[in-house]
Amino acid sequence: MLTWDDERPGQEGTTPAQSMPSDGAGLLAKRVNADDKRIINGKTDVNQLVPFKYKWAWDKYLAGCANHWMPQEVNMQRDIELWKNPAGLTDDERRLVKRNLGFFVTADSLAANNIVLGTYRHITAPECRQYLLRQAFEEAIHTHAYQYIVESLGLDEQEIFNAYNEVPSIRDKDQFLIPFIDTLTDPAFKTGTVEADQKLLRSLIVFACLMEGLFFYVGFTQILALGRQNKMTGAAEQYHYILRDESMHCNFGIDLINAVKGENQDLWTPTFRKEIRTLFLDAVELEYRYAEDTMPRGVLGLNAAMFQGYLRFIANRRAVQIGLDPLFANEANPFPWMSEMIDLKKERNFFETRVTEYQTGGALSWE
Repeated sequence: MLTWDDERPGQEGTTPAQSMPSDGAGLLAKRVNADDKRIINGKTDVNQLVPFKYKWAWDKYLAGCANHWMPQEVNMQRDIELWKNPAGLTDDERRLVKRNLGFFVTADSLAANNIVLGTYRHITAPECRQYLLRQAFEEAIHTHAYQYIVESLGLDEQEIFNAYNEVPSIRDKDQFLIPFIDTLTDPAFKTGTVEADQKLLRSLIVFACLMEGLFFYVGFTQILALGRQNKMTGAAEQYHYILRDESMHCNFGIDLINAVKGENQDLWTPTFRKEIRTLFLDAVELEYRYAEDTMPRGVLGLNAAMFQGYLRFIANRRAVQIGLDPLFANEANPFPWMSEMIDLKKERNFFETRVTEYQTGGALSWE
């Protein structure tokens, strides 16, 4: 009969998730030393959150909790009236909104599946796991938000939710992502070799830098540009909150990537870096095609060509953040107001007077 003495934490044949403290039945439970923790392939007990080694992950978890919000807190009445008014929006603006929702209604579900069924299993630092749990819940809130907008506007739910199968510019982005989800969610996939660890690192980079850090930005810019023109202000308010959440997801992912690199320097080979650069270039092209599809003509003072420079600017920033050289020369940010949307700690709603800083009461700061 198997007893806890047969498979103690740290013994060959166990995994960190199987590690259990002693109940006095003979197991000498090992207390965790922070220096022994690892982001991947760790041997310490994943159930022992402290002592902290990756305090940055815990701080981001606390910040995520402080930034809690729910979609139904946003009043959609003005959006509903505008959408139902035949003269409220142009055909191009309506196309933009529907294409936008067509991507986002399933994108955050893909992200959540990747976290819950894939990434979480392979991360062995409990501080990082704690943030991933919060991130997964935020992805659920975002999916809820998009559904709330679709329902409020009375859109054809089947058309919007199935766009990722029917609209080529959306389908192509998702098809780019799905192989990296499949890698981590495969029950047979295990880390512990250079090849496997590079697969994990590759998937982390794709989701942090290219999905949440690039594929979301055309859509965010478009809806927030509508809000700046006093159109679809309820949807824009929700996108504003989502943008802030996703910015933190991206920053956490980059910190995670750099921590994995730091602890496993043999993974960051010239061949691997070259492959990552190619993935960046492919992602920029896919997102630019999406920009062309969502705005075949100029709308809101925007056009697809403007997004080419913006996407290259973002790609350069993501590349540098994970230790790559910039991919494009001399690219500037054509939408500096987007940085303000992310960076401002407190501001007023676009066209009202109430404060929209979405921190819970105990954490709200008014300085």
